[in-house]
Amino acid sequence: LQNVRINPSSISFQMWKDIPVPFYLSVHFFEVLNPKQVLQGKKPVLSQRGPYVYREYRYKTNITFHDNDTVSYLEYRNLFFQPDLSNGTEDEYVVVPNILMLGAAVMMEKLPNVLKILVSGALAGLKQEAFMNRTVGEIMWGYEDPLIDAINVLVPGLIPFKGKFGLFVDFNNSNSGLFTVNTGMKNISQVHMVDSWNGLKKVNYWRSSQCNMINGTSGEMWPPFMSPTSLEFYSPDACRSMTLVYEQSGKFKGVPTYRFVAPKTLFANGTDYPPNEGFCPCRQSGIQNISTCRLNAPMFISHPHFYNADPSLVSAVEGLHPSKEEHGLFLDVHPMTGIPMNCSIKLQLNLYIKQVSGIIQTGKIEPVVLPLLWFAESGSIEGSVLKQFYNNLVLLPSVLDYVQYIFLGLSVPLIISAAVLMAMSK
Repeated sequence: LQNVRINPSSISFQMWKDIPVPFYLSVHFFEVLNPKQVLQGKKPVLSQRGPYVYREYRYKTNITFHDNDTVSYLEYRNLFFQPDLSNGTEDEYVVVPNILMLGAAVMMEKLPNVLKILVSGALAGLKQEAFMNRTVGEIMWGYEDPLIDAINVLVPGLIPFKGKFGLFVDFNNSNSGLFTVNTGMKNISQVHMVDSWNGLKKVNYWRSSQCNMINGTSGEMWPPFMSPTSLEFYSPDACRSMTLVYEQSGKFKGVPTYRFVAPKTLFANGTDYPPNEGFCPCRQSGIQNISTCRLNAPMFISHPHFYNADPSLVSAVEGLHPSKEEHGLFLDVHPMTGIPMNCSIKLQLNLYIKQVSGIIQTGKIEPVVLPLLWFAESGSIEGSVLKQFYNNLVLLPSVLDYVQYIFLGLSVPLIISAAVLMAMSK
């Protein structure tokens, strides 16, 4: 118990502060093979590209302990491309939707036609098309686009940012917000549980109090002596708390674990799972609308390849092959300490596209939730850390347990002998 508390003198503190586990971010893009046909109303045909793999380093700064048994910190992520682990380079070109243009078009659908005609003219002048051919590095880390300035002039506030646009531009060399969590010094059952995030006890992205709650931990560790039921964590990337459910017990390189996976209800819509009504407006089950926390852009998250989603989402495009082995997320946690031994958190980013009257660049696109990419953040304890973990938490307790039975076995004949000698002396 002493060693799982967040305390500079505990064994796990350094591991908590500077995570020694090698994490990897693997990104798979969905290339659109028939962009011209999609503009004519045909079904998109996709081809998965990648993975493009990045070594992820995590470390905490601004660690501040408070009098109420909590500690605040910022955790930073630094990513470095790994060519030897990747199937391709960052310089490769990929044909993907023009996310800025198609996203802005859907966002402007209800604006006056005159304004949409002006925007359409500006798009033509800037030679903007519905699909773009850009490098992996540009899509990931940002590219300059005159469309940003044009939209800011014509529709102020529609996209409240300037400069480069990239899907992961805020992911590298950045933190995930100010977490304040319980240290467990007074109550070990609350260790790692989130007290607040960015000073908030709950977020305001969603339409119900339940959906806005910040539950569980920050997703790194959990309180010890876990039960085989469920675990919760708050994900700033998904703008919500998530609950994973127990699937099975197992072992990771000799260390006992509980495996937790995503239930089918995680991204279910409010019709299929009423508690998720607060995340609506909803479409089919299996995708979650995150527009309210992503600048109102028509973005959705899901499991990769629409795994565990409504079959209509898979059939609306060609090239998806959902499977639990490839696309299901999991966490293998040592139940005694609450420390993850092996994990792979997988999410897919999707864009809702459609024909918008008045904007000719959208052609005759049929309404569809189009997968852009999916990524996995994976890591496992290994090397000297795994050896120390195994020795202290598996091997040593087993030896002590064995020694206990030896002493118990030896004590029985000694007790009998003592009793016999006492009887004879009388």
